[in-house]
Parts: sequence; C-alpha cells; structure tokens
Amino acid sequence: MKRLLILLTLPILACGGLTKSVSPTVTPLALAAPTVAPAPQVGPQPESTAAPTSPPSTYAGSFPDAVGYEWQPILSGLYRPVDIQPANDGSGRLFIIEKNGCIRVYENGQLLDVPFLDITDRVNEGGNEMGLLGLAFHPDYEKNGFFYINYTGAGGHTRISRFQASGNSADKNSEAVLLLIEQPYQNHNGGALAFGPDGHLYAALGDGGKAGDPFKNGQNINSLLGKILRLDVTSGDPYSIPTDNPFDSEVWAYGLRNPWRISFDRVTGDLWIGDVGQNQWEEVDYLPENWGSGANFGWSVMEGSHAYDSEPQSGMMLPVAEYSHAEGGCSVTGGYVYRGTMPEWNGVYLYGDYCSGKVWALILVNGQWQSQVMFETGVTITTFGQDESGEIYFASDNGTIYRLGIK
Repeated sequence: MKRLLILLTLPILACGGLTKSVSPTVTPLALAAPTVAPAPQVGPQPESTAAPTSPPSTYAGSFPDAVGYEWQPILSGLYRPVDIQPANDGSGRLFIIEKNGCIRVYENGQLLDVPFLDITDRVNEGGNEMGLLGLAFHPDYEKNGFFYINYTGAGGHTRISRFQASGNSADKNSEAVLLLIEQPYQNHNGGALAFGPDGHLYAALGDGGKAGDPFKNGQNINSLLGKILRLDVTSGDPYSIPTDNPFDSEVWAYGLRNPWRISFDRVTGDLWIGDVGQNQWEEVDYLPENWGSGANFGWSVMEGSHAYDSEPQSGMMLPVAEYSHAEGGCSVTGGYVYRGTMPEWNGVYLYGDYCSGKVWALILVNGQWQSQVMFETGVTITTFGQDESGEIYFASDNGTIYRLGIK
C-alpha cells in the first residue's frame, strides 16, 4: 500500500488557496487489553535481530487513560499538509508544509498570510506521493538561517536542498542542492528529514516505487533508495560524508520500503521510523541512540516481521510494532515520543494510520513493546509534529492541524 493513498479532487493551487472548515473535536477510545508486540522469532530461522529496547526509565511503562484527552483542531484551510516542524529557535513558531510547494508559518495562534517559502514553481506534485515532503531546521538555525527540504522536482526526482531564511521569510533563490536522486517511479519517495543528536542530517528515502521493490534497492547498499541517509552538513559545503558511516557513502541504515516520517526522541536520541508496508503489514522501527550504524530493517526480504521475498536472514532488525491491513489500516504514519507538559503521556510514542485515522500509543513494559489504539480520529493522518515544548500535533489531508490536549 502506498503513502497518501487517497486521491483528492483538488485544483492546482498556490499557497493558501484552499479553505476548509474545522473538523469536529476527536474523542478517545476506551482502553481495551493492549496488543503485545514483543520481539518475535520470524519464520523458521531465528537468527534475525530482536527488536531493541531502551532503559525503562526513558519510556512509559503503562498506557495513559485517554478518556480525559482529545485531538483539538487549531488550524484549518491548508492544502494537503504533510509535515509540521519547529525551528527550535525559541520563537514558538510551527512551520507547516503544504504538499504543492509552500511552507506556512503558524505563530501566536495565527497562520501568517505570506508563506515562509513558496517553491510551487519547481515542485513536481504530478504523482499522489510526490511534492514537497520534508523539512528540518539546522541546529544552529538561529545563527545561520539554514533549513533543509526534501521534494520531487523536474522528472519526479528527489532533491534534498538547503535554503536560508531570516525572520518569517526564506530566500527562494538561496537553494543549494545537496543531493539529486533519480526516482524510477512516482511513489515510495519517503521524504522525511531530521537532525540527530550528533548534529547530522538524516534523510528517509523509499525504495523507488512500484510494488515489491522490483530493483531490490532496499537490500542494495550501493543504492540510496530504501535507506536512511546521514549527512554532515556542518563540516562540508554543502555536506560531507561522516567518517563513521558504515559503507563509505551517505547510507546509514537500509532495508526500508517507504519510511514515511522519522523522528528522534528529544530525551534519549533514539530514532523512530514508520515504514509503509506492501500488502499486509505496517511497521514501526526503532533504533536506540547507542545502537550504531548499518542496521538492516529487512525489506524486501521481510514485510514487517514476516517473510516476503524469501525467508528472513540473520542480522535483520525486527519492528517494535506492526499491524495488519486486516485490522483496517493501510499506511502507517510515523510519529513522536511525547515529551510535553502532560505527565501521563511522557515517554509514550504516538503513531497513526493514514486510512483508518487510528492513533496508537507504544510503550515499554518489562522489556517488551506494547501497542494500544488510543484514538479513532475519523480523518486521514498525513503527519505528526512536535513543537519546542514537546507537545504533539497531527495533520490531515482535510487541511486541518490537531493538537493533543486535555478536554
């Protein structure tokens, strides 16, 4: 199944050209017995690497009581928002990507009229999974004004570029292209960007598209597709390859199909990945900060913890959570570990499904990961976001941004 699966009949619009009403407040589900997702033994060969865990003190050991909480709409009228990021400069602003090539600023409870960046003239949104897809601000953004985006441009190929900004305005002519990656098909572009605790830029790329990874990019360490890339954008101009990358290339981890949204836990530095499945299984992958490089998440040998192309092989990393399409889902949307002001949610990883609108909580109990549906939102979930205070948001294809809060 593909990312952003449902096609909408929408006109080609410039920034801010779509107006929609705010959707109703989303109510939580009553808690049921949790679905346990331990590190399973996959297939007849038990050599695959168990799903890693982290010290219990850093992640929640029990599920919150969701009854007292809800997803509250804070903003509407956006065009297909697909990413929500703070600049981490103390301003409290949120920067929201519209898929057609605009970045909008949400400041002091208001959406600013003038876009932060408008590159609709160079973004190719010709396929449903194409467009402006990812955003990350340099750790020293307050000083250097650098931010990075991932988008599909001419020919549908991926561009990871650096721009420079001042205040609420970016210079669209300041683009420096770090990577131009050829995409064989229109789907599975990945697109997420994030800075790790090491100060390096991480980029999530899909396997290049079509079904079943026809070029087997996921397991090919010489291809940049189906990977998590790691770039040193501070020492190099526009980047250099970190000396401790495992394959003397940009590749940091591999074996991914369509990693739609990645995030680093701001407390532990652990990496979280939502990897969209093929026909049956959606998965959440997890890499502790001290795990090191070269992790192989298994695609297309495995789909989730299940055999796909062949029997599982030794050394492949198993997901910490998965769910089947038989449960009503179709496409996982990776999220964030909550680190905000509501203590009951501290250390809970929240993620969702694009089609069903379900939101899960993932916690660590006695060394085993457990996942529980917390909310049935009733809307498509394109991305989650986290502000400077650690509060969590999600965006929907209906053009609305929601924030988790107390009723």
